[in-house]
Formats: sequence, structure tokens, C-alpha cells
Amino acid sequence: MTHSLQNSTKIILGIDPGTLMMGYSIIAASARQITVLEMNVLRLSGKKDHYERLQLIHQKITDLIVSFKPQYFAIEAPFFGKNVQSMLKLGRAQGVAIAAAMGAGLTVHEYSPKKVKQSITGNGNADKEQVWKMLQTILTLQDTAISHHDISDSLAVAVCHHYQERIVKPAAGKAKGWEDFIKANPGRVRKSESR
Repeated sequence: MTHSLQNSTKIILGIDPGTLMMGYSIIAASARQITVLEMNVLRLSGKKDHYERLQLIHQKITDLIVSFKPQYFAIEAPFFGKNVQSMLKLGRAQGVAIAAAMGAGLTVHEYSPKKVKQSITGNGNADKEQVWKMLQTILTLQDTAISHHDISDSLAVAVCHHYQERIVKPAAGKAKGWEDFIKANPGRVRKSESR
């Protein structure tokens, strides 16, 4: 891989948090293409103690960060369900994943399920199958099968982040400081008269 290609390619780790299954995906994304480096699910036995499962989530995120060195960490925000105990456990799983990313120096980007679906399919109410079909089209994964939608959910949140970065970047990149602003807008700068 050439140096210029490395600079323009960003590695994004996408996580779909869960207490029994955590989907994870790593993509390499550039302006021209998105390549899936890995996508899978961490299965957590319901027989294990809840705290032990949290430790396994933290360890898996840490291992992925060490192996793939992502610059971005994107995670799906848990939706609000009626079962308070389930929500509490899911929130803890998400918190542990976020803590692992932040501990490695990554900035966390959180997206609601609706935002992710909207970003991938154009429809915030799309079902999981529609999201996976669209991801297969976008990423040319037609021959790829997945065992759980936690995997496609994690892939969707990573791709969603890539799309958000592309939308935000041009505006954010206009001027990094006064020097850049002056270079970009010489006609808008008036020289003050020396006293």
C-alpha cells in the first residue's frame, strides 16, 4: 500500500453492542471505495457472570484496536425498550465498549439505529434484512452470508460513520485557523493602518 493511499484511507471500527452477542466490523474506507477487513460477532455465554461478559467485551474491543489500529470508533446507540433490566445491561455493554475505545485514545461516534438505517438505505424505518441487502450492494458482498444481524448492524454503523465523515469534512476543513482563513479569503481581509 503506498503512503498516499494510507493517508487517504481511514480505518473504522463499528460496534453493535450486546450482552449476549456483540457485532463488530472493521472497514478501510477512502473516497473511492470501502473494503471490509473483518466482520464477525463475539458470542457471550448467558451462563457466564454478567461482569465476566463485560470484561470479555472490553478485551475484544482492545484486541481489535491493537490488531487493526482504527482511527475511528463508531457504535450504535441502544434503542429504548420496555424492559429496564435489559436496557441497563445493554447500557453497561455499550459503556464498556466505549471505555475500551477511549482508553486507546479513540474518539467515540454514536449513532441511533434510525440514523444508521437512514444513512444506509435512505429509510430510517428499514428492517435489518433491507439494511443487509443494501450493504451487500454497496460493498459488493453479494456472495457473503452472515450468521447474525448483529454483524450487519456493526457494519452498517461503520459505513454510516464513513458517510457522516464525508458530509462533515468539507465544511470542517474550510479553515483550520486564521492563517488558513486569510489564505482562502484574501479579499476579505483589511490591513489595519499602522499607528
